[in-house]
Amino acid sequence: MGIDPGLANTGWGVIEQRGARLTCVAYGCVSTPAEVPLEKRLAKIHEQIGAVAERYRPTCVGIETVWFGQNITAAFATGQARGAALVACANAGMKVGEFTPKQIKLAVVGAGGADKAQVQYMVKQLLSLDVVPRPDHAADALAAAICYTTHEGLEGKVAVG
Repeated sequence: MGIDPGLANTGWGVIEQRGARLTCVAYGCVSTPAEVPLEKRLAKIHEQIGAVAERYRPTCVGIETVWFGQNITAAFATGQARGAALVACANAGMKVGEFTPKQIKLAVVGAGGADKAQVQYMVKQLLSLDVVPRPDHAADALAAAICYTTHEGLEGKVAVG
């Protein structure tokens, strides 16, 4: 499984690896409106990621680390969402791999400075999809799952953020 954490939108994706072949099992996004109290937003992320884990039974998860950049407030919100998702994954017994945005881009595109469009295109190609996964948070989660496979090389279902 892969997770792209965010308080407004937490992307998730489940892929399956058999040898060198990767296939997309499912993907989506947990969205929480800004007007909802923080604790309810975090509870929704935790519950829905937990439901994905229960439905697809991934053995491991790749999750993007928090990148601070210029907006520290957004980084804290992302960190809280990340924590809610990680607790759901821990409750499901998944092995966790944490990756920086640069590591994910390098694994998927071959360049750590790749832009969002390049990552989305390569996710589509690597998973043999007909279209780029939408929303972009789901595509980023699938990219995190793909990154996990390159770092861990596990066969089976992999949850990606």
